[in-house]
Amino acid sequence: MEKNKKSSSSSRRDFIKSTALATAGISIIPRHVLGGPGFVAPSDKLVVAGIGVGGKGQSDIWSFHQTGKADIAFLCDVDDRRAKTSRERFPKAKYYKDWRELFDKEAKNFDAVSVSTPDHNHAIQTLAAMQLGKHVYVQKPLTHDIYEARALTKAAAKYDVVTQMGNQGASGDGVRKMREWFNAGLIGKAKEVYCFTDRPVWPQGIPWPAEKKSSVPAELDWDLWLGTAPYKEYVNGLVPFNWRGWWDYGTGALGDMGCHLIEAPYRVLDLKYPKNVECSVGSVYVDEFKRGYFPESCPPSSHVTMTFDGNQNTDGDLKLHWMDGGIQPTRPEELGPNEVFGDGGNGVLIIGTKGKMMCGTYGENPQLLPTSRTNEVNVAQQYDRVPGGANGHYGQWVEASIAGPGKKELSSPFEIAGPLTEILLIANLAIRGTDIRREKTNANGNIEFEYPGRYIQMTWDSDNMRVTNLEEANKFVKRNYRDGWDLGKI
Repeated sequence: MEKNKKSSSSSRRDFIKSTALATAGISIIPRHVLGGPGFVAPSDKLVVAGIGVGGKGQSDIWSFHQTGKADIAFLCDVDDRRAKTSRERFPKAKYYKDWRELFDKEAKNFDAVSVSTPDHNHAIQTLAAMQLGKHVYVQKPLTHDIYEARALTKAAAKYDVVTQMGNQGASGDGVRKMREWFNAGLIGKAKEVYCFTDRPVWPQGIPWPAEKKSSVPAELDWDLWLGTAPYKEYVNGLVPFNWRGWWDYGTGALGDMGCHLIEAPYRVLDLKYPKNVECSVGSVYVDEFKRGYFPESCPPSSHVTMTFDGNQNTDGDLKLHWMDGGIQPTRPEELGPNEVFGDGGNGVLIIGTKGKMMCGTYGENPQLLPTSRTNEVNVAQQYDRVPGGANGHYGQWVEASIAGPGKKELSSPFEIAGPLTEILLIANLAIRGTDIRREKTNANGNIEFEYPGRYIQMTWDSDNMRVTNLEEANKFVKRNYRDGWDLGKI
């Protein structure tokens, strides 16, 4: 039975209705009146509220602060232990545990929101901020569900705010260099793509812990941490990191690394949505010839193949392969025996009609193959570089937010990040589809199970966001939120 201790008393709709979106009569004083050259007036700073300020959220808000143009004015985290460092770094920032209370009481006092919570709460927090007219920076993956990614993409256009997803490699030089090589015809038309990672580096392919009820740490508000997810009793080892391997909260290896790796072919080849997807997953056997069935947990490894319609950059339809759990494609024959494939644990390989190129995580260290070609070619720069490269991803968003919507270019606004996120979540849909189970009674009267999502190719209708040949798989497009939590209308 689901429980809801706090959420119903402070619904998102209520606080949005009750919150003032703007404060009249504020005068902005030119910086030259307050200080000399280089002085940043308070009115020229982006006032940021951080939701999820431990771990990656901690480094995100610190990176905004280091630009010198962001004031970290509000901190919010459900776990006081995780918030400790950020609270020490920003002692003047007001602290909340419940982001809804923060929005309700302080909306008129900040300009932008940084969201770095577990995947299952990204969308509800982000959309609420956008509906308040706040600029948003959201950690990857943008959302947990396909439906949510499409919703936030539409919302970004409607609410006219500055948006950025936290896949910092989008601001790096590597993908831009690869686009320039490709546009110069150095590898011809693309034929096939491989993306691979050594993730997961947390437990997956396991049953939900059968241990007795554990005590919730005093510093953690478990109900708020669960947020949109179904209610379950607290278990040790889930917080703060291992939630990534559970479908109720995380999105597995694809959610962690997909935005960093699929980014390169997505941008280089101008990919849209796939038209079909198929996969195989690693199995865990619990006895002789007895395969474990753990549908709550992501599998230990997977190989997903997505087919994209051909475009001007491809040699017919394009197949993109995703491999995780340490599985890698066959090394390119042009790569020397002692040369590292990708960056070792992770990589991208784009195979063209005239050649090949590869890179590591975040699009770093792009190489033409054989690698000797990399230093032999000289292609003119076509794309402006982001100052600071990947680290400049944060400052880019801060600057764009201060300037206002449409004034400055962004590397991963939701119009780009939303469809990219959908691609990796479509791959996850196929992975989850392998655990769809139908019960049947055999001729001897015994119960047996069949798995209709295994060993098939799922056809994808991107306009309607649905699988057309396996209805049960569509339950993974949009999940049901826990009672009292509501994404609401865009």
